[in-house]
Amino acid sequence: MCGIFVYQGPRSDAAGIVLEGLKRLEYRGYDSWGLAVPGSDGLKTERRVGKIGAVSANDGPIAALNPSNVAIGHTRWATHGGVTEGNAHPHLSCDGKVGVIHNGIVENAEELKAELLAGGHVLASETDSEVIAHLIENLLRDHPLPEAVRLAFSRLRGRNAIVVLSASAGKVLVVAKSGSPVVIGIGGNESAPEYFVSSDMPALLAHTNRLVWLGDHEMATIDGSLKFASTSTGEPISRQSEIVAWEPEQAERGEHPHFMLKEILEQRDAVQRAINQPPALLDEVAAVMRVAQEVCFIGCGTAGAVGRIGTYLFADIAGRATSAILGSEFKNYRHSLHERTLLIAISQSGETADLLEAVDIALARGSRVVAIVNVPGSMLTRKAHYTLLVQAGPEKAVASTKATMGQIAVLGLLAHACAGQAAHGHALLTNVASHIDALTTPDYMGRVARLANRLAGEDDLYVIGRGINYPVALEAAIKVQEVSYIHAEGIAGGELKHYAIALIQPGTPCIILASNDDARAEILSNAAQVKARGGMIIGVGPEDNPIFDEYLPVPDGGGLSPLLTLIPMQILAYYLACARGNDPDMPRNLAKSVTVK
Repeated sequence: MCGIFVYQGPRSDAAGIVLEGLKRLEYRGYDSWGLAVPGSDGLKTERRVGKIGAVSANDGPIAALNPSNVAIGHTRWATHGGVTEGNAHPHLSCDGKVGVIHNGIVENAEELKAELLAGGHVLASETDSEVIAHLIENLLRDHPLPEAVRLAFSRLRGRNAIVVLSASAGKVLVVAKSGSPVVIGIGGNESAPEYFVSSDMPALLAHTNRLVWLGDHEMATIDGSLKFASTSTGEPISRQSEIVAWEPEQAERGEHPHFMLKEILEQRDAVQRAINQPPALLDEVAAVMRVAQEVCFIGCGTAGAVGRIGTYLFADIAGRATSAILGSEFKNYRHSLHERTLLIAISQSGETADLLEAVDIALARGSRVVAIVNVPGSMLTRKAHYTLLVQAGPEKAVASTKATMGQIAVLGLLAHACAGQAAHGHALLTNVASHIDALTTPDYMGRVARLANRLAGEDDLYVIGRGINYPVALEAAIKVQEVSYIHAEGIAGGELKHYAIALIQPGTPCIILASNDDARAEILSNAAQVKARGGMIIGVGPEDNPIFDEYLPVPDGGGLSPLLTLIPMQILAYYLACARGNDPDMPRNLAKSVTVK
């Protein structure tokens, strides 16, 4: 969940290049950050607590790190140890000559720490990461840097990615990975190559779109050239670079005040790109689904809610019963998996730790895996038998919006393909996408903003739905919680009388998702029950109703209504965050890609 950015090449402003790269990764971790470059008698570092966004490359201590043609940098999301300068990366060896930046969790850190302390090492931080630098320091007595890193990395348990810089080895960098994501960018030209390393692809796009994704149990040595090897054996391996079609400006905020708003406004195009799947691939995945004995959607957080939406889409459109399980809970179902189980794994990043563990469990049981994912080249795409790319482009805000819409659109298209109606589904989705712009006009956005200002002081908010709008309510509540920090819950309308109506007091805001479907009469009845207890009723749907105290109109999306109903909920969450003085792009305690368990 931390951010890694590294540069090696002919330019002499390596520290400034890495600083700008870390700014593009701040959504991955933002409680502290640090840089390191080689010096004459060890590594020179600058580490600080807080956000990096406002820091300039001309800042005195940063500028003092140059000239240098190699630098490593890191933004931290704390797991072990408090948010302090001492716990910020890079972490150094006792002699100050080995620096390590790390994403992941060293599960056996305490065991390794005890061994190092007994051997006379002094550890300066509370982190699990620092032990790596000291292990490498020991091994450098008998081995060159790449081998020392390999041997040290082989002792780490858990999902980890590291980059190591040694002052003694000049500008040599060593990268190693097992679980946590690492991508290497290749730029420059043949006579003057330059290399970049990042924990996330979008941060590289300003420099290059020629990328190599490091696989699990693989390492790379960068010494003016690029060499790959196995972390298990040290034997050389071959890795090919890929050209990624994403454009650098897609990862920039432009004139928008926040990435979240920019990404909400991009959703019509995102849905249209998502449904432009290769017909042969779509047909092949649909055929695999038809013969599967069991089909299960898995995802985490928002992607988990999308999976639940998928169960309704497939039941309604394809007449197919499916299930949805959270990635973190999937291992409890492992004994029910077999060769005719089909797992549909949903993710924005394709690097989510719990999701990848679930995929590994399914693969070990002989199950087939379909990935619905936004990031090409991610680990999920490499594990899955089939990949349907969402094609939403870079999504920088922590709270997913356009990638979520793309995932739902792909599921809707796939459900129609399973029913033998792929062309019809494409036409329906295109029509729904054409209505999205009506929900992002200045007038409509202003209407939602005024409602957000009215609700900004609330402590609790409930979103109530029936049928397919139940999982939509779950996702709407997730959005509100993520960025506004208001306690929000998605509730099935039919469950109100069983428990949740006890929470309603005079003035309690309750959002009623009232689509034009066979659940409309029942959800309006639920609204009446809430109103009778004094609840404030906010209606969302194609038709107003006298019971609504506030109303947000939504075009009629038919069986694909989630693609329209969710948008005012995303906008409401955004404006609630702004009204409460929060940063909607980087909500507290959260990171974009959850690469640790």
